[in-house]
Amino acid sequence: MIRYTIRRFAEMLLTLFIIATATFFLLQAVPGDPLVSKVEKLPPNIKAAMYKKYGYDRPVGERYIKSMTGMLRGDFGESIVYPGQTMGSIIKTKLPASARLGIQQMVVGMIFGILLGIVAAMKRGTWADYTVITTAVVLISVPSFVFALLLQKWFGGNLGWFPVIGWPTGKDLWFGGWEYTVLPTLAGCFGYIASYSRLLKTSMLDVINQDYVLTAKSKGLSSKRLILKHILRNSMIPIVTYLPMTIIMCITGSFFIERVFSIPGLGLYYVGAVSGLDLPIIMGQTILTTAMYILSIFISDVMYTVVDPRIRLTGGKR
Repeated sequence: MIRYTIRRFAEMLLTLFIIATATFFLLQAVPGDPLVSKVEKLPPNIKAAMYKKYGYDRPVGERYIKSMTGMLRGDFGESIVYPGQTMGSIIKTKLPASARLGIQQMVVGMIFGILLGIVAAMKRGTWADYTVITTAVVLISVPSFVFALLLQKWFGGNLGWFPVIGWPTGKDLWFGGWEYTVLPTLAGCFGYIASYSRLLKTSMLDVINQDYVLTAKSKGLSSKRLILKHILRNSMIPIVTYLPMTIIMCITGSFFIERVFSIPGLGLYYVGAVSGLDLPIIMGQTILTTAMYILSIFISDVMYTVVDPRIRLTGGKR
């Protein structure tokens, strides 16, 4: 276990380095200068000072070394699009809103997705099965921002049940202001519902026809015990496999939904940073996203051993 953890940690650092390097040089290859619009009307001396401040007066190789050195210290530099802001300050102030939105979307999506997947698998070939699959196809085909706009119009505008923009702040940031979170949560959870219901149904249908399930059924086990103890647990590996993507979406937030509902999360800053070629913020959020994703993959590998005790972290089965 210790050797496996050390190896995975080394692989994580190498992956972060490769992605950071690729992100840096890809951004350098994009035509345009992020400072042009800011300095075009400034005097030459101030213009030169601006380029020196952000390091754009130096060769690409020197900027790369400085960027990598700063990354090792957790310092990605000051934002170009949002003056005075750094990646650290943005994470401190904006991550909680994105995290709460993502967690609520994930919890609601997983619960309903798993329940619908169980219904579709146990009622296969019936109207319930066809309804679940049709609903899943529709939910996964329509972009989340379309659902966001429709929910805003129907439940916010026409019916007036919920606010259409805004997010809880202050003491309500984590556990209050629920009326502001309902529509964004629903808009983002539909994709989770569709994915988990389809994955679980397919996995359960593979497990249902296994010999040990047929044996348990022949012994007269109740449907509830049969599903929970023999079918559901052994059908969870695809769910665990999909979990890293769910976690990373949960942490980084839904960018388009944050824009539609004016939620002050990471998505608002990331979209602005990309459009403005804001290298410090793009690098910081890319590294954050990559680190979270790699860590979630490691967690899912550990969870495999919980779902199926025959699996070992070192590979193979017992």
